[in-house]
Amino acid sequence: MKKFVLIALLWASAVPGVLPGALSGTGYAQAKQLPDFADLAEKAGPAVVNIRTTERVREGGAAQRPQLPEGIDENDPFYEFFRRFMPPNQRPQQPRGRPPGDEVPRGVGSGFIISADGYLLTNHHVVDRADEIYVTMADKREFRGRLVGSDRRTDVALVKVDATGLPHLPIGNPTRLRVGEWVMAIGSPFGLENTVTAGIVSAKGRDTGDYLPFIQTDVAVNPGNSGGPLLNLAGEVVGINSQIYSRTGGFMGISFAIPIDEAMRVSDQLRDTGRVTRGRIGVGIAEVTKDVAEALGLQRANGALVRSVEAGGPAELGGVEVGDIITRFEGRPIERSSDLPRLVGGTRPGSKVTVQVWRKGATRDLSMTVAELEPERTAREGARPGSSDGQDKTPPNPLGIAVSDLSEDRRQQLRVKQGVVVETADGAAARAGIRPGDLILALNNQDISSARQFNEIAAKLDRSRTHVLLVRRGDSAQYVPVKPASR
Repeated sequence: MKKFVLIALLWASAVPGVLPGALSGTGYAQAKQLPDFADLAEKAGPAVVNIRTTERVREGGAAQRPQLPEGIDENDPFYEFFRRFMPPNQRPQQPRGRPPGDEVPRGVGSGFIISADGYLLTNHHVVDRADEIYVTMADKREFRGRLVGSDRRTDVALVKVDATGLPHLPIGNPTRLRVGEWVMAIGSPFGLENTVTAGIVSAKGRDTGDYLPFIQTDVAVNPGNSGGPLLNLAGEVVGINSQIYSRTGGFMGISFAIPIDEAMRVSDQLRDTGRVTRGRIGVGIAEVTKDVAEALGLQRANGALVRSVEAGGPAELGGVEVGDIITRFEGRPIERSSDLPRLVGGTRPGSKVTVQVWRKGATRDLSMTVAELEPERTAREGARPGSSDGQDKTPPNPLGIAVSDLSEDRRQQLRVKQGVVVETADGAAARAGIRPGDLILALNNQDISSARQFNEIAAKLDRSRTHVLLVRRGDSAQYVPVKPASR
């Protein structure tokens, strides 16, 4: 095999333009254009820090974190990997016998300095529940960090160290990133400080969180990289490395970074007040599918479908109804449902805003006052299957659904103006996911007020087309596409 390769190379060198041309022509020019990350790493490295957290042993002699498997020391580079990614039922218990107040390691992560006076950014999950935060510079100086504030929803934390004249990184503009652009990460994977990895931007605007359109890259990110910077070729921070997609706990070619503009908005609030204030209007939303858009007369499948409206909330007071599709917020278009929480969340509570909705084939502008986002609450129990008030159900219609009327008392209890309750769902309706106990509020663009009306409309439906039902289950509602059974 080696002889064959040698002969091939000699033959190629003897033929004009074959191998030498490949090296000195276009291919060589492209190779010369590949980025050299050495200067970038040398310049940015001093501003990237290692973050080590500890917690104190509580009464009873145990801290809240698991011990590593037997034979692996707490200073081992794989400590963080096992601490974060071992299944809970396989984690050995914390050793007993340590006196209360004794510090034990909790985890390691990364961070980067954003100002010369000692402010630095990292992930919320890196410092969450830590009693002490230790920040180690690239030159081995170590400082004790003070948590200024942390935000779970965006996974951003702001830490302060008492020092001045520190190296810090410039902030870039992630909106200018292009898919395919080179980027570089610096961090402490598995505790290995100042590790440099590089790759390209794989996608932008990945919806893996309510308030974050993540930057997806193929940069190697592993446990311990969390909180470190994602840099463009100008040496500017464009993101905070935060998550990976993995089936094994290790890197599999997909990593996600928090856009730095979102992170800076959070850090500014944390620096000013120690907490993040977000707006809310009190709606539950879902994506608008192509079938729903076509059936309701929308030109494109965009906007946020209103599945539920909080009683007494800003949206209800402003006139928003279940089944509305929110297409604009303060003049800004809602392309995907995930756009709405970010726009509302970034609005100052108390602000008066205009929301445009699509309802029954026309747009409406509604005004409301944004409230402050409260802690997450458990949804209330809604209608239960079989709650049809004992009334006789009507025979199944071409959609395969048998429905019954709601009493006035039941309507008031459920806070609905119209609707019928599903008694049975067969055929196409069952395949679409409709089940007994659901409330049908509308068929296509027409409100449903009685079982008789529902069946009269259903009997005249075009069996060759898909139709949509506005179905409420519990406190949420959504449009469900159903195609009538053929004759």
